[in-house]
Amino acid sequence: MKIVHADDIEWKRGLEHRGGTFHYRHYFDGEPNTPGNFQFNIGRTQGDFNSPRHRHNFEQFRFQIDGAMDFDRNGRMKAGAFGYFPEGAPYGPQSSEGTSMTAVLQFGGASGSGYLSRAQVKAGQAELEKIGKFEGGIFRRNDDVEGRRQTDGYQAIWETHNNRKLEYPKPRYRDPVMVDPSHYEWVPVGRGVSEKLLGVFTERRTQALQIRLEPGATWQGPGRSIYLVVNGAGKVAGESYKTLTGVYANEGEAPEFAASEETEIIVLGLPNLAGVELPARETMMSAAE
Repeated sequence: MKIVHADDIEWKRGLEHRGGTFHYRHYFDGEPNTPGNFQFNIGRTQGDFNSPRHRHNFEQFRFQIDGAMDFDRNGRMKAGAFGYFPEGAPYGPQSSEGTSMTAVLQFGGASGSGYLSRAQVKAGQAELEKIGKFEGGIFRRNDDVEGRRQTDGYQAIWETHNNRKLEYPKPRYRDPVMVDPSHYEWVPVGRGVSEKLLGVFTERRTQALQIRLEPGATWQGPGRSIYLVVNGAGKVAGESYKTLTGVYANEGEAPEFAASEETEIIVLGLPNLAGVELPARETMMSAAE
């Protein structure tokens, strides 16, 4: 089990292959080169941030902590909103309405396409910058270099790392699912404990819920899940927690939260990918692909 606190994590610059200003606090990573690899961060964008309409071969959960993000035809996420962004489904273009802060979990989904680690993304970006440049979320190949003229930035990085053309999985959902938890009712699930089940997705049963603990209440959560304390104070696994404390519980671990103040927690359950294997990397790919 891992426990981290927001004010112990420095802000770093990221998403240079997109457009505008983005900083992040990095909380947790999964295991690289596995179908279930993941990354959990809190990101902060400025008003100049933008990303073109695109899609991924991995999944995303988003929880809007502060400010608002605009996804054009897919809708707008204001503070308190939750979103599930399925693999294969296009979304955006995306822009930040001033300064915005979002908790984002990105993870390998039901297709078994996996998820690139931050180090792999950085290495792919560095390699591509030898033959082109990233502008507004798009990789543009230099005129004197053979191959496709322009590609979505992440797709270009993925193809460079895997040495093959990215084949997007067929989307199980046509569009992102955006949820307003304030329209849900709290359902009692224990003494002093209430739940809002925000959704269970795909045949691999990835899920999201909110938990509320009254002062003095205790609650034990499931393994293979990410927890973010939205507000409150208390102890988890014997260690103090506070607002924006994050917890990662692996398979077989069950963190127990004991609230000294009223507490709300976002719980993000990773998918069960039993039997799924990550495809092997190719040895070479034609630049024209």
